[in-house]
Amino acid sequence: MVYSGHDNKHRALMIITHHGAEFFKVSFGDITLAFNPISKESTLKQTRFGADIALVSLEHPDMSGVEQVTFGGKEPLVIRGPGEYEKNDILIKGYTTTSHYGGVELINTAYLVTLEKMNLLFLGALSNKTLPTDLKETLDKIDILFIPIGGEGVLEPDEAHAFAVSIEPKLVIPMHYGAVGNKNAVDIFLKEEGLTLKEVQTTDKLTVKSRDLEGKQNEIVLFAS
Repeated sequence: MVYSGHDNKHRALMIITHHGAEFFKVSFGDITLAFNPISKESTLKQTRFGADIALVSLEHPDMSGVEQVTFGGKEPLVIRGPGEYEKNDILIKGYTTTSHYGGVELINTAYLVTLEKMNLLFLGALSNKTLPTDLKETLDKIDILFIPIGGEGVLEPDEAHAFAVSIEPKLVIPMHYGAVGNKNAVDIFLKEEGLTLKEVQTTDKLTVKSRDLEGKQNEIVLFAS
């Protein structure tokens, strides 16, 4: 099933937008988080905005452009690896995993972010399903899962789907495909769910509140960008 991401009944909403590859902007009220911003050193399309927190999973130009979210008078708290962090009542835990993005084994950080009673798991450029034990213990409590599906150094689309289903989040956001991975990754991922691209509505902006997620499981959110 697919979640449309449009609900105007609630006033205090989390707003998620996608800016290519693994670059996401997550805002709640006046707080903005940037996940894996694309650097000006990357060949990928760049976007600039001010963030309060910038999370970098992998030290690669496609995912480490902190300068792109240091903007408009905002100097973000920059998180580049494992550990526990807190700012503005947002709790963040980073866990060490691995990636083969770029053809070599690199340290990748998966981030568990808790805000407004929602748990977001951002897997970054994860290349295999082996996770640290302490992260595995949280997997039954994930509301929104950001998962790479493009292969070529990150999870292949079929294994990414199987992994997402095993976690059983409420919403699944596929990422890292197209320009940075297998151009057919979305089709393969959706086929594993028994869907085709024509059956899936895409969104430019996902708006969600914790109570919107009640009763949902493994619902796919596909961004237009």
